[in-house]
Amino acid sequence: MKKIKRVLYIILISLFSLTIFSCAKKSSDDSKTSTDNTTTTSSGLFVAVGDNGIILTSSDASTWTTGTSGTTDYLKGGVTYINSVFMTVGDNGTILSSTDSTSWNQINSGTTENLREIKYLNGLYLIVGKNRIILSSSNGTNWTQRNYVSDWGFHSVSYGKNIYVTVGGGGNMYTSSDGYSWTSISSSTTEDLMSIVFGGGIFVTVGFSGTILTSSNGSTWTSRSSGTSERLYYIIYNNGLFYAVGNSGTIIKSSDGISWSSINSGTTGHLRGIHYGNGIFVAIGSSGTIITSSDATSWTSSTSGTSEYLRGVTSKE
Repeated sequence: MKKIKRVLYIILISLFSLTIFSCAKKSSDDSKTSTDNTTTTSSGLFVAVGDNGIILTSSDASTWTTGTSGTTDYLKGGVTYINSVFMTVGDNGTILSSTDSTSWNQINSGTTENLREIKYLNGLYLIVGKNRIILSSSNGTNWTQRNYVSDWGFHSVSYGKNIYVTVGGGGNMYTSSDGYSWTSISSSTTEDLMSIVFGGGIFVTVGFSGTILTSSNGSTWTSRSSGTSERLYYIIYNNGLFYAVGNSGTIIKSSDGISWSSINSGTTGHLRGIHYGNGIFVAIGSSGTIITSSDATSWTSSTSGTSEYLRGVTSKE
């Protein structure tokens, strides 16, 4: 009888221990699931730039503060965040950099040409601008100049499938395998091309008169219907979708670069740039226009505190 009681006692103790272990494991698993399914949003910094050296900063894209750039040159080349540094370019060869968006340093570009865009592509800093000027740098500080002089200038540059592509006025388009030596190619249009991006395995460029061209290799281009005749100034690719902005508050989107649909921006201001960062879309433009959206569908106007033309916007992730 005593042996039976002892056996029963051991069984009960074992069952009790298994129950405690099981509950503890379930509690641990539930905690892990909750953590894995929670999306956190960075409290990054937004920076917008524009005419007369205007620089604006914001922590939420809604409330903006005017900063000091140290220049009155038009920062028509937009702004980007590269390797933990904000960089912007503009008229008269202006290049500015900042690690905190507050103190800006002038970088010697070696030119007085008007610069229109800076990007960091495939390990190379590239700037394009007026008179088909192209500046390249390995470190963002020391620049080498290439000139392909004509009446037209370059406006934008991109990289994909082992090829660089730059676009500009009059439909001008050049390609390069290394970012240093460039060759002219036919774009099949004479419209000014203002912006180019690579995403989803294709290049897409936009420009005047609602022009949209696409290419799978950067060399052969096909015209697409944008559904608008407004001038398109900037294009981005985010989370499987292309977004382009332009005059009269135009915003259009596409999943493949071929078929496009219009989005109501809620503004008639001319839009010059669009950016996605920290879970927020931000579009900027004429008369200090700033609009924001969490889904690129419903847009809200923000007070910029300036009437200057804004030309570009980016964020610190």
